[in-house]
Amino acid sequence: MTGVQQEGDDQSVSLHLLKQKMADFAKERNWDQFHSPRNLLLAMVGEVGELSEIFQWKGEVPKGLPDWKEDEKVHLGEELSDVLLYLVRLSDICGIDLGKAALRKVELNAIKYRASKNYGTNDDSTAEMCG
Repeated sequence: MTGVQQEGDDQSVSLHLLKQKMADFAKERNWDQFHSPRNLLLAMVGEVGELSEIFQWKGEVPKGLPDWKEDEKVHLGEELSDVLLYLVRLSDICGIDLGKAALRKVELNAIKYRASKNYGTNDDSTAEMCG
């Protein structure tokens, strides 16, 4: 299992499953004592740094990463997973339902950035639309 998406591979994993696996993982190692919101956030920021390093000198990269080697994609998947797992654990420790919060944020963004507006340019006036 490399984590690199293959044709016909559409099996999804729920946030609930990841949350449970992370909670079990921490409990089995007696790590709950270290999993404060601050510590988890700082660990996640470190992982975002590692993720950033992968792209640091590559310039613009096309969707699907067609020029990347398989081992580069596997490494990217590992770093993306580190960020996701810390985010899931942080949301659990903070008592936030990450799935519901994300859906709410999508709805708020749909109101803020109406589909009827033209966001088709790549200039400074539309740079804030992603967030």
